[in-house]
Amino acid sequence: MKGAARAFWVSRPGEGEVRETAVPEPGEGEVLVRTLWSGISRGTETLVFGGKVPENQHTAMRAPFQEGDFPAPVKYGYLNVGVVEEGPAHLVGKTVFCLYPHQTRYVVPASSVIVVPPEVPAERAILAGTVETAVNALWDAAPMIGDRVAVVGGGMVGCSVAALLARFPGVKAQLVDADPARAETAARLGIDFALPQDAADGLDLVIHASATEAGLTRALELLRPEGTVVELSWYGDRRIALPLGEAFHSRRLTIRSSQVGTVSPARANRSYADRLALALDLLADPALDALITGECAFEELPQVLPKLVSGEIPALCHRVRHPD
Repeated sequence: MKGAARAFWVSRPGEGEVRETAVPEPGEGEVLVRTLWSGISRGTETLVFGGKVPENQHTAMRAPFQEGDFPAPVKYGYLNVGVVEEGPAHLVGKTVFCLYPHQTRYVVPASSVIVVPPEVPAERAILAGTVETAVNALWDAAPMIGDRVAVVGGGMVGCSVAALLARFPGVKAQLVDADPARAETAARLGIDFALPQDAADGLDLVIHASATEAGLTRALELLRPEGTVVELSWYGDRRIALPLGEAFHSRRLTIRSSQVGTVSPARANRSYADRLALALDLLADPALDALITGECAFEELPQVLPKLVSGEIPALCHRVRHPD
């Protein structure tokens, strides 16, 4: 064994702890990574922390390097940036992104890490997993030049989509959220902002990411006839109701899902690695720092997660600083 590391585990719903864990010697084709930063994707990880993953989604929701099973005990997470300490010569010393939980050191196949471009700071590269989700969402949504588009829901995923949409030529886009404080985030991302009641309507496309019934209802209301909502929200074990008996049929509206775990069929010639590499390239834009809204030390995770769940700590992406 290489030695010991520390990892964050959800010990039972609503409670977490840091555990010692053994780290094996890296074998042929493997790398030993020392974590520099990890990130908490507030939407998904707070559902996991609260034990809210539906039983019929336990398999679909597994993270690539998850240990344990839902609801708990489980080691979960997928936004990790570190430096390769041992492994193939071309990777040693490189800063890499990996879909690994919150753990101070770990060993994975070399094919599971992707080198962070030198122009992307390690502390920003933790956003790669979420920006990659936004890339796939936009592949699914396929906005066209001249489209009028809204992103409803200014959480981490919604803001990632908004950040990319703001750079689409000829697309008029707005971020819609019930929290007026998101106006500042939108400004930093370079996109217009509106409260739900003030949002422009007659839209060609709405990307919904609020994970609320009210948000999805409003998304449908904002569409022009034959417009489309692309649904990015994941609701855990909650059921929602929609007004599909009103003008939904007469206006010939469409609701489409976007699935984060697979590459959009519209880009079947692109691999998952292609998608992640594109996300890392896009992170060269410093405007995306607006998505990181808090930071804590690794040892503080057991106290921080409950505060993220309760909203005591408001966050898009909460960054976790790992020890040297």
